[in-house]
Amino acid sequence: MRLVECVPNFSEGQNQKVLDAIADTIRNVEGVELLDVDPGKSTNRTVFTFVGEPEPVAEAAFQAIGRAASLIDMSKHKGAHPRMGATDVCPFIPVSDITMEECAEISRKVGERVGRELKIPVYLYADAAVDESRRNLADVRQGEYEGLAERMRKGFKPDFGPNEFNAQAGATVIGARKFLIAYNVNINSRSQKLANEIALSIREAGRAKRDAEGNIVKDANGVSIKVPGSLVATKAVGWYVEEYQRAQISINLVDYHQTSLHRAFDVCCDEAGKLGLRVTGSEIVGLVPLEPMLAAGKYFLAKQGRSTGVSESELVSTAILSLGLSDITPFDPQKKIIEYRIAPQEKLLKDLSVEGFVDELSSDSPAPGGGSVAALCGSLSAALSAMVANLTFGKKGFEKYNAMMNDVGNRGQDLKKQFVHAIDEDTRAFNRIAVARRLPKDSEADKKFRDQAIEQANQYATIVPLNVLEKSLLAVELAEVVAEKGNPNTLSDAGVAGLTARAAAEGAFYNVLINLPSVADKAFKDDVVARAHKAIEAVRSRTGSLHDKVVSRLQSS
Repeated sequence: MRLVECVPNFSEGQNQKVLDAIADTIRNVEGVELLDVDPGKSTNRTVFTFVGEPEPVAEAAFQAIGRAASLIDMSKHKGAHPRMGATDVCPFIPVSDITMEECAEISRKVGERVGRELKIPVYLYADAAVDESRRNLADVRQGEYEGLAERMRKGFKPDFGPNEFNAQAGATVIGARKFLIAYNVNINSRSQKLANEIALSIREAGRAKRDAEGNIVKDANGVSIKVPGSLVATKAVGWYVEEYQRAQISINLVDYHQTSLHRAFDVCCDEAGKLGLRVTGSEIVGLVPLEPMLAAGKYFLAKQGRSTGVSESELVSTAILSLGLSDITPFDPQKKIIEYRIAPQEKLLKDLSVEGFVDELSSDSPAPGGGSVAALCGSLSAALSAMVANLTFGKKGFEKYNAMMNDVGNRGQDLKKQFVHAIDEDTRAFNRIAVARRLPKDSEADKKFRDQAIEQANQYATIVPLNVLEKSLLAVELAEVVAEKGNPNTLSDAGVAGLTARAAAEGAFYNVLINLPSVADKAFKDDVVARAHKAIEAVRSRTGSLHDKVVSRLQSS
């Protein structure tokens, strides 16, 4: 799923009616999930967090900016936090299956619309900045609202909107940036000083350099020289939390691809040890993407000398345990991980019990049917290969295959996930045909539109099983590896992995063939036929050979 997070900051933190109105505006946009509203009374500022696919998120951002502009009068605003507009800053952040440049383009489009329709000056910042001098938010916001009119008179021209001071709305800064993880590491001490000592050692900005006598060293211009900390793309400070009765290293990971959760945790552990302290756990403030959690799970499993080719749920559980994320309060992945928080609430076949699935399958409904069963067989094949790989990894006498088995385990888990998705996708494809056939056909235009919809639905219903068929060949490859190199005690499991891959392929092949006559596009049909025959012939040949080898070895043992 293509997911974008938007975190607009509004210059209001005291009037609940205004905040509720902005929240309702966001909630009213279909396809957007409002995850958090975090008001600050002293700062008179509120941070909203919502996510969704690009188009609805962009629409929600625009509507929220417009609502804020109508309800917040910046000429009367007072607050501790730097600000220059009713909507002070509005960043778009890539979460999954979307690039930073795509988020930058979203911010530009929203900025252009805000300037044109709402008549609010808009300045682009961070990865959306057109002018490099405006990349840093602090530079754009210099002088704040009170100095904005004078800056504009002196040539501080907005990227979008009128080059005129808007007394009520001020100006809005819109851009794209990386996902920021707010991450606190707990220590077994109440000393803010000791926590801050760790923070100074790890944060990218580091600390002031001192000479042998302890004096701060300055350069020729009288500016203090800094000694960088050990973690790039990291901000940190030490503080004491009365509620928790302990000190924390409060960390902002501004780019978790450069400094990961597990890297930050381990370095804090090392630095704490140098001071006679111990890290007791950590907490994630707000939400976290799935990716860094999976990376942490794999990191700690590898550190333990275990295979990383395990299920997603086990990776998440390993991350939670290893990072001590439930040290202070329980960490619920369904509430804290963005992808889980916004997962569709529709009833899915993959979420049924085994008995529930076969009961549904045996009903008089035409879907789920053979296509979903084929995808299920594929998932079973990939899961079996991953199991054999994990039972081989680390086994005495098989150490030379550890890297190979770890790779098979990871590939198997990924393939399993794709097959599981296809279980429901096959049913969705069938339902799309039914929906298309119910479209009106009263006029010639209606008939043309209906025919196009039916053709697209039939093509999609053919592509879904074709993808399962071609992925089945990948499942066969994994089964071949574990049958040849895996733990001999699991040879029958490797054989069944081959058989279920063959069943997946044959079932998918049948579904391709039954859907093809309904497709009108000859070029499409010719391409599908060629691909399907190529895949099924390869699967049949290789699974036949695999079956013979497995039976021969089992009978000779």
